[in-house]
Amino acid sequence: MGEIVRLQKYIAMCGVASRRKAEELIEEGRVSVNGSKVTEQGVKIEIGADKVSVDGKPIKSKNKNYYIMLNKPVGYVSTANDQFDRPTVVDLVKKDLADVRIFPVGRLDYETEGLLLLTNDGDFTYKVTHPKFHMEKTYIATVKGGMTISGMNKLRNGVYIDDNFKTSPAKAEILDAYDGHTFVKITIHEGKNRQVRKMFEAIGNTVVGLQRTSIGTVELGNLPLGRWRHLTSHEVNYLMNS
Repeated sequence: MGEIVRLQKYIAMCGVASRRKAEELIEEGRVSVNGSKVTEQGVKIEIGADKVSVDGKPIKSKNKNYYIMLNKPVGYVSTANDQFDRPTVVDLVKKDLADVRIFPVGRLDYETEGLLLLTNDGDFTYKVTHPKFHMEKTYIATVKGGMTISGMNKLRNGVYIDDNFKTSPAKAEILDAYDGHTFVKITIHEGKNRQVRKMFEAIGNTVVGLQRTSIGTVELGNLPLGRWRHLTSHEVNYLMNS
């Protein structure tokens, strides 16, 4: 769901006319939403979902910022372009946003699926990814074999990866175990390359499946794999101001 705004505000955002002039255009029957003429004030539209036309011509907001949540599948790289021509996460959204340049906010590695944000707003990217903001990220790790209490406690206290980097204490709990695998929910706030996988390697366990389920309080929910949606204005405000 995208941002909800009044129709006259959206017309002004598109640079067509001032809000007051936009109200006149509406009264004159010169504005349509999704093909239907609108003549009453107070109508609200969803940016990115509703199609607005003035005098029969589609309009788009200028310099609009896009904030997107994608449920990234395995087998896609978290870049806008890949030197090896592998599928990118941008490929999954560009057919719907062909004229918009967007970029991933941080990364999920090639073999990891789940919640990935994309935007064209550099300030948003900075707030979500910079280490000083301690934005929590939660994953479900599928681990080969069993987990020991000692291993879980090591994750919670921090482990050494990349030779001498000690991770900050993580939140970790076992969700389930069956068919020779253990399912662990783990929350970290750092973003080292392949960090979660390396943390489990450091305690002698191998991750065979990894899904990111939330960033802060923004959750993947039931968004289907490979699909995307616009963040709500509440989610954007939360991520920008946490």
